[in-house]
Amino acid sequence: MYVPTIGVETHVQLKTKTKLFAAVGNDAREAPPNTLISHICVGLPGALPVLNQAAIELCTKAAIALGTQPQKLSHFERKHYFYPDLPKGYQITQYESPIIAGGHLHIEVGGEKKCIRIERANLEEDAGKNTHPAGADYSLVDLNRAGTPLLEIVSQPDIHSAAEAKAYARELWLIMKYAGVTDGDLYHGHLRFDINISVSQDPDKLGIRSEIKNLNSFRSVEAAVDYEIKRQAELLKKGGRVIQETRGWDEIKQKSLAQRSKEEAQDYRYMPEPDVPPIELDGQYIREIEDSMPQLPQMIRHKLSKIDIQPKVIEDILDRPSIVEPILDVLDKANANDARRAAFWLIHAQPIEPEMAGMIEPEIDSERLILLSKMVDRGELSSSGAKKVFEQLLSSTDKPKVIAARLKLLQVSDERRIERIVAEVIAENPQAVEDVRRDEKAIGFLVGQVMAKSQGQANPGLAQKLIKKLLNL
Repeated sequence: MYVPTIGVETHVQLKTKTKLFAAVGNDAREAPPNTLISHICVGLPGALPVLNQAAIELCTKAAIALGTQPQKLSHFERKHYFYPDLPKGYQITQYESPIIAGGHLHIEVGGEKKCIRIERANLEEDAGKNTHPAGADYSLVDLNRAGTPLLEIVSQPDIHSAAEAKAYARELWLIMKYAGVTDGDLYHGHLRFDINISVSQDPDKLGIRSEIKNLNSFRSVEAAVDYEIKRQAELLKKGGRVIQETRGWDEIKQKSLAQRSKEEAQDYRYMPEPDVPPIELDGQYIREIEDSMPQLPQMIRHKLSKIDIQPKVIEDILDRPSIVEPILDVLDKANANDARRAAFWLIHAQPIEPEMAGMIEPEIDSERLILLSKMVDRGELSSSGAKKVFEQLLSSTDKPKVIAARLKLLQVSDERRIERIVAEVIAENPQAVEDVRRDEKAIGFLVGQVMAKSQGQANPGLAQKLIKKLLNL
């Protein structure tokens, strides 16, 4: 029996307007290659970095969101290595004294809750990006990403299954997104996961680890961990030896592939960064940011649990942060029943994975959601009719009642008018009447006839009530 142990290093791209050490735009998603660069990004001799204060604020938010506080004193080092997308030949990062030490987050897998400890989180600049055109004998370098601020969050080796690794990756994504630390665009790599996996027959002793780098979806994290656990266990069973190495993940083949031997800290020849002064934070600065923190996933889960929806639905809502506020606003201004309706309308409006690109969420104010829900309560709209009206609300500024009237969905609750229609239906359907007298469950046919005669405008609840009244049931 082999016990897997997993640690996760997550690179979180910070939501700043400019890069970590240069006054250049930080959002390269739509930018042509090598247009968001400066003399600092390309490593020209004599170029001096200037630290972006907004990145420090976001790191402070990240620390608080992870249940800790930033270190009051931290500093930068140079990490030396060469790639074509790293013109300086070194990366400015933190090693000896990172901005965050400690912290934790909670996950739930199979109904069991677990605390995953955070070892550290260091602030650093990103490198550029190499692309390798298929069939070409050259590579291309895009330095738009060079100098982008990253927070590298390193977990303790507290994870022991692929499901736990996926849950950790998703929860960290949620926390960082809701804290406003990152845009969280997984498709464009705003969170990238490096997974360290080892297996051992001795639960008190770690095996030799392999690292799978640059995973950018929760499914990939789960699949890569599952594959690597099986690969290492089978290798050891056959008398082989696991090599400490860096591996890549082939999404199409669903397997990991060896890339290079794993570097150790001494390979990078860390040295103090002479051009960037230490970061010093005081208690007042930290308290001000703490007071401005938004609601985080655990608090939102607690509030959503009050509207009597399944935990799975709560997680679906959390995956789409833009719909959380209107749902909670409806709960605050109206009641749980209205909030529950709003939740289901919104979650089904445009179901989309958080990992997909081009996410466009519906925009709708809570006041109109409440008005729509109250129309259902008053019997002015059926549930299916309300859903059709809601779909129109997404592209209209009209009130729900105006849209319902335009779509001819308003239900008639005029008792005298409906009673006349019910009397006609009873007279025209003697056999159905006898069926209802024998078994009330057969009443649906008569209700359907009333709806047909009223061209779908009769309130079905009122129609059923009047059928029972006229038949003395």
